[in-house]
Amino acid sequence: MSAIRSLLFLLILVVVTPPYTLGVILCRPLPHKVRRHAVVPWVNFVIWLVKHLLGIPYRLVGAENLPTRPAVVLCKHQSAWETLVLQEIFKDTVFVWKKEIKYIPFFGWALASIPMIETDRSATKAALKSLVDQGRDRLDNGYTVIIFPEGTRSQPGSKNRYKVGGAHLAVETGAPVVPVALNSGEFWGRNALFKKCGTVTVSIGPTIDPAGLSSGEVMTKAETWIEDEMRRISPHLYEATA
Repeated sequence: MSAIRSLLFLLILVVVTPPYTLGVILCRPLPHKVRRHAVVPWVNFVIWLVKHLLGIPYRLVGAENLPTRPAVVLCKHQSAWETLVLQEIFKDTVFVWKKEIKYIPFFGWALASIPMIETDRSATKAALKSLVDQGRDRLDNGYTVIIFPEGTRSQPGSKNRYKVGGAHLAVETGAPVVPVALNSGEFWGRNALFKKCGTVTVSIGPTIDPAGLSSGEVMTKAETWIEDEMRRISPHLYEATA
């Protein structure tokens, strides 16, 4: 049954996404907010499919920690699931994404029309400055910036090296940092055609105030909270390393 659900999900996306993204591309002359909101109906539709067709809803832990003003969200990254659902959990979001994504037919073209925050994921001064310049603009315009500090998706029960870019953005702008842990990869694997039914846990951590802290200190606080929370969310994946 899960295989049938997954194939039907893919078929619906193949039919619906190309014409919708072409409409988003036509919005390029319009103001940024209009372009960003143009993708919301598609995102909401796909989230509905994820919940009701794929059978992958979520439970939210730590809702009291959701920011009341624009913030920098540093989130665990395990699958494409969170690139959709975080847009429902957090209000008015933009993601930091690799600039190569904009060359992906339809999906990438639409992202380039919004636009999100583009980066080459290097740690050079020029890359960090570009991240801060774009991030400051988005924060000033009321957006919450979502960054996956590991840079790429990690396998459940493991982690990649955390990069300091998101913490640097927070320190430079004074925006609060919100750490997020989740276990989406247990149900929606990396590059997996077939998804498994199950409830994803999304845990929102206490806000980290970057005032008086270095980028490294902010990153360490966020990484420690996220990885400790991952062990609480998915204890069965960390038993061997306990």
